[in-house]
Amino acid sequence: MTSALTLTHITKRFGSLVANDGISLSLGRGEVLGLLGENGAGKSTLVSILFGHYRADSGSIEVFGKPLPAGDPKAALAAGIGMVHQHFTLADNLSVLDNVMLGSEPLWQLFSRRAAARARLLDVATRFGLQVQPEALVATLSVGERQRVEILKALYRGAKILILDEPTAVLTPQESQALFDTLEKLVSQGLSVIFISHKLAEVLRVCHRVAVLRAGQLVATADAQSTEQQQLAQWMVGHAVLAPAAQTRPAPLPDAAVVCELHQVSARSGARNFIDSVNLPLRAGEMVAIAGVSGNGQGALADVLCGMLPVRSGRLTLRGMPWPQSAGRLTALGVARIAEDRRSTGVVADLPLWENMVSERLRSRVFSRWGWVRRAAALAHAQRITTQFDVRGAGLASRTGLLSGGNMQKLILGRALLAPDGEPGPCLIVAHQPTWGLDVGAVAYVHQQLYAARDAGAAVLLISDDLDEVMALGERIAALHAGQLSPLRPQAAWTRESLGLAMAGSHPAEPVLQAA
Repeated sequence: MTSALTLTHITKRFGSLVANDGISLSLGRGEVLGLLGENGAGKSTLVSILFGHYRADSGSIEVFGKPLPAGDPKAALAAGIGMVHQHFTLADNLSVLDNVMLGSEPLWQLFSRRAAARARLLDVATRFGLQVQPEALVATLSVGERQRVEILKALYRGAKILILDEPTAVLTPQESQALFDTLEKLVSQGLSVIFISHKLAEVLRVCHRVAVLRAGQLVATADAQSTEQQQLAQWMVGHAVLAPAAQTRPAPLPDAAVVCELHQVSARSGARNFIDSVNLPLRAGEMVAIAGVSGNGQGALADVLCGMLPVRSGRLTLRGMPWPQSAGRLTALGVARIAEDRRSTGVVADLPLWENMVSERLRSRVFSRWGWVRRAAALAHAQRITTQFDVRGAGLASRTGLLSGGNMQKLILGRALLAPDGEPGPCLIVAHQPTWGLDVGAVAYVHQQLYAARDAGAAVLLISDDLDEVMALGERIAALHAGQLSPLRPQAAWTRESLGLAMAGSHPAEPVLQAA
């Protein structure tokens, strides 16, 4: 196979941390290479070096036999390297077309050729099955639609080597299948792809070869056809990992009390993010899962339950009492949240780790007294979160924005699930995409923690785009489409096909129970 990309002995250090340690990799023309590893294993650093965002301390890169200048994103683009970031790099105040065109025209050009660019964008979108509205403002798009714009932006610029960082994290199974079909067509025409994902099944399905990083080192490369998921997981974490779906599902508590109840609740946050007449009881010791395509009201539902969005109509209660209209009061009463967008709403990137770890409980007497922060107690609690949730960073005083996406998610999970010493655990957990961007070991751990919180008596609401996660964890499941919730049914009443139809707005009249 002719080489499209060659990395030779790439090493990158951040102080005492060796993010990449002498990594050598090759990518052939028309090949899909899966790049795997735990959060913090060095994947993002390696592709950032490839795309010119970082400069390697040592080593070299060749693209189609020619040296690639170090630390120069413009040179990477000119060489035909396109990158779709896990965290979007779009300007919210611009349209889809403006975002795609941004930087693609020379400054000396007197007039912007928008009509030609629009026609080209629509042609690319049609051929690759990634439909968008060119004039739509990015700020109004759902997470899934923004992901499509990122992919289209790279394809529009004629990428020959495409780096996909968690490309299906916010796509439905149908959208993922469309993406896979598109990649198959592109690869058959010579496109080379580096495919980064924590979904091992889709890695083995899409990729020709896999490369596994652990602690900054390349520990394994293998043909995808001759490798199994368990082997990949073991290479990633260094030991055998129990698949989350294989865990035993305990029976729900009999006659459990209703912790939270929504009755004909309607709320709106923008033109696309709303819920309409939602009925939903959440009981102690039960995990309810809500499936849906991103942008169908999941954000509005989560914001209502976390006190971030007022209810327009309907009734909402917490332990039989009227719902508090304060996010701080809800936190004090035991409502814990795991935000969907960890960077914009989950943390304050400029604050140190320890401050983010106690930020939602600063008014607690555990962490403050007479308006003064009890720093020792806050640092001790932050260290517990760091240890128990394996948050890997440069220290509790380091800036939170420097964490990888996975480690940032672990911080948020620890803050939500781990109560300070002397305080009870949460009574209601609103987990919105709790495992997005996490590796297989971290996903298994997060699921175990949600199970533990459920078994301790908490009501857990899981909102996820991942059907495997929904089917594995939910005792009762419903689908949210266009702000309306389908009937809440036992897990056994759903199949992947029926749940997929419900996500698209088609609700079967009666459940069909699966055979035991």
